[in-house]
Amino acid sequence: MSTSKWIIDPTHSEINFKVKHLVISTVTGSFKKFEGTAESDSQDFDAAKVAFSADINTIDTNQADRDAHLKSEDFFDAEKFPNLAFSNGTLKKNGGDYVLEGDLTIKDITKPVQLSVDFGGVAEDPYGNTKAGFELEGKINRKDFGLTWSAVTEAGNVVVGDQIKILANIQLVKN
Repeated sequence: MSTSKWIIDPTHSEINFKVKHLVISTVTGSFKKFEGTAESDSQDFDAAKVAFSADINTIDTNQADRDAHLKSEDFFDAEKFPNLAFSNGTLKKNGGDYVLEGDLTIKDITKPVQLSVDFGGVAEDPYGNTKAGFELEGKINRKDFGLTWSAVTEAGNVVVGDQIKILANIQLVKN
């Protein structure tokens, strides 16, 4: 079978993250601009090669001051490191489940990560395009990637949690 090439359809995809704030609530954010590819030899995407990147300057938590702080040197340092990247990714089928393993680079730090994947299947849209859908979920420790800014309130509550939940809904279109 020949290798199929796929690209992320940004109008039908989203990359989100969640982090605890003051230990009592969760803040949700997203990246508004991103791109990615997959190459697969099979219709079920087993052993597919995956890569993507997100533009740090498009981070959106629905609060402009917080977004500016996240883009600053305290966190992502978007001026110096404008993108985060996932590379060397391989999607592996394990029974009915999938796992995506690869290297995540934030700032200048690269670490292996593993995301759980729910493969939604393949369908043709009304315009004759072949699409594939995936839901991805995982966790990283932000401090592992140099996102070490921290503060504690007078009451002793941590302002920003260390664990970051990654949630992505991805629709690919066959190239």
